[in-house]
Amino acid sequence: MSQQQPPPPEQGNQQSRRPNVPNPMRGAGFWLVLVVLFIANYLIAQYFTTPHGPQRVTIAFSQFKSEVSSDNVTSITAQGDQIDGHAKHAVSGLVNGQSAKSNDFTTTVPQFGGSGLQALLDQHKVTVNAEEPSQPGLLETLLFSFGPTILLVLAFVWLIRRSSQAAGGGVFGLGRTQARLYDAERPGTTFNDVAGIDEAKEELYEIVDFLKEPQRYQRLGGTIPKGVLLVGLPGTGKTLLARAVAGEAKVPFFSVAASEFVEMIVGVGASRVRDLFSKARQTAPAIIFIDELDAIGRARGGAIRVGGHDEQEQTLNQILTEMDGFDSREGVIVLAATNRADVLDPALLRPGRFDRRVMVQPPDRAGREKILKIHTREVPLANPDDLGALASQTPGLVGADLRNLVNEAALLAARRERQSVTLEDFQDALEKVMLGRERHIALSQPERERIAYHESGHALLGLLQEGADPVRKVSIVPRGEALGVTVQAPEDDRFNYPEDYLRARIVGALGGRAAEQLVYGVVSTGAQNDLENVTAIARNMVARWGMSPKVGPLSFKEDGGIMGFDGAAARLSDATSELIDQEIRRIVEECFDKAMKLLTEHRKQLDALAEALLKEESLDEPEILKVTGIEAKTA
Repeated sequence: MSQQQPPPPEQGNQQSRRPNVPNPMRGAGFWLVLVVLFIANYLIAQYFTTPHGPQRVTIAFSQFKSEVSSDNVTSITAQGDQIDGHAKHAVSGLVNGQSAKSNDFTTTVPQFGGSGLQALLDQHKVTVNAEEPSQPGLLETLLFSFGPTILLVLAFVWLIRRSSQAAGGGVFGLGRTQARLYDAERPGTTFNDVAGIDEAKEELYEIVDFLKEPQRYQRLGGTIPKGVLLVGLPGTGKTLLARAVAGEAKVPFFSVAASEFVEMIVGVGASRVRDLFSKARQTAPAIIFIDELDAIGRARGGAIRVGGHDEQEQTLNQILTEMDGFDSREGVIVLAATNRADVLDPALLRPGRFDRRVMVQPPDRAGREKILKIHTREVPLANPDDLGALASQTPGLVGADLRNLVNEAALLAARRERQSVTLEDFQDALEKVMLGRERHIALSQPERERIAYHESGHALLGLLQEGADPVRKVSIVPRGEALGVTVQAPEDDRFNYPEDYLRARIVGALGGRAAEQLVYGVVSTGAQNDLENVTAIARNMVARWGMSPKVGPLSFKEDGGIMGFDGAAARLSDATSELIDQEIRRIVEECFDKAMKLLTEHRKQLDALAEALLKEESLDEPEILKVTGIEAKTA
């Protein structure tokens, strides 16, 4: 499989700091109040439910009649079917299930035991008192009927008020912005921490100058753009550049991801937008930075929606309203970053909102060297001059890739117990980043031989073709998802691709399949990734770059996509679609025939390279040139 440079991920962001917002559910105060409420509730319930007065023993009704008959009972008080009495001498009974004696007792009259009782009491001269069944008082009724509900309501209201005060508005802070605030007093990022994107930095100097000296521009009636849109591939440093603007201007910097505006509850996003702009105005001059703007800024009407409005559309409308509603002289500037500017709503891009677009491009060789110097400030290097050589070996990599590369090299050197990071550590880390970790899998000798011929086909064609990228390394050691790999990298960065270079790329990618066809007469599944790359290049040549005489100088690109390649629904006739397919097949077949011809003419070199790979497993550029006897290409 032929290995090209990986797509660039985003420039690494430095760690952010969230403002310290108190949480009403945390801290000793909340739990202390909760414990006190529970204890108070228990004590009050015990007071009202525990009977007051002298301790009484519970006796059976038959024992009660016996005590009356023996003239031991002096008086009783009847309340319903319950009788409380007083005896001359202590009687035995139960108190809370335990045996006890007391002069005061209580008993319950069964339904069938009331007859003849009054006569018995009169006969033994027992004083009889009667009371109506007791009714609970007003306070007791309120306590047991409404007390728990009132307690829960008060606790809930208290939590809502505490959370609203802590979060700045809305129930439990739902309407509060989630933006991270970087104070001007904290040591922040400056333009000295940003390298490789000098053109973008120059465009933003005006913003910094306005925030530092607004009177300089306002005295002549000039106004600064309200919004600046940073557009670039992931990892190119858009977020880092925005923070550098705030650091240079020394103003508060509100950073928020666009996806944080959107919640399940409709209206929360718009409320958070209002809160964010309100806070920025209060601390003006300030900068608002919205990362991944396309999450909420996609063009309206591009999809079928259920209902008239949804949360994303309401949030977008609120951003449009806020940007229209503030004066640039207030000193609030909105920065936003996206890698999909083509899908943004046109209302965001019109003058008065995001007036200015700043393109953040991947760095060139000199820019990569500057970025490596920044990321190795705290990394001891065996030879600082190695960074220049490393920069020339990493075309296509962006700031995030390079920072990851430096980190991997430092970890690798630490595992090897070295005191400094060497060029060998950087190169090994580069292989790991680009190709993946080595996989220790058992391959049979016939499989290793087929893989060796496959990779030798890629490498040999890379050496034989004029205009092809130089072959840096070839290996049959399984890495990542590949069983073997051939690494090709240009001497210098390329910004324009001529047709002969693209054809050379296709021929080189088909070298593995051609080698298998030439040596074994049959092909294998090992060329899957190669065929995908070949198809993509050929389709771009025909449908996008006008490199087919039959199709002509036409580009069938719609909504950021190429017709037939990524599913974009371009309006093409059947005849045009068929012609594009025929031209793609023609280009690929011509390149395959050329690959077969070159490998057939240089069969001895192909065999020698495959044999060397079987022996050494990995060969670098000088070793490849020595085995094949081909002279190195000159720039």
